[in-house]
Amino acid sequence: QVQLVEYGGGLVQAGGSLRLSCAASGRTFSRDVMGWFRQAPEKEREFVAAIRWSSGVTYYADSVKGRFTISGDNAKNTVYLQMNSLRLEDTAVYYCAAAAVCLGSGCYQVRIYDNWGQGTQVTVSS
Repeated sequence: QVQLVEYGGGLVQAGGSLRLSCAASGRTFSRDVMGWFRQAPEKEREFVAAIRWSSGVTYYADSVKGRFTISGDNAKNTVYLQMNSLRLEDTAVYYCAAAAVCLGSGCYQVRIYDNWGQGTQVTVSS
């Protein structure tokens, strides 16, 4: 099993920045993919970004490209999501997730991720 704990959510003004962290523990070697998803009230959970440990390849939703950056520290089993130029529409609960493997467009799919954190609230105000 893999346990995921997110840190770093909070309240920020539009245009500001936040950095989320996700610490993984347990059988982390079995998970090559770490992702971030978000869910706003009354909306479906949506993909934000992902990174593959083995290759360092990253994936981003179009809505966050150029504003958000995902990175990882293998030694610490921690993944980060640096969020800049935040917008009101970025307000959501952000979840960290892990998957054993993904390929191409599959990396964007909620269904391939089988470990989830508890989520952290990000609120962007005007």
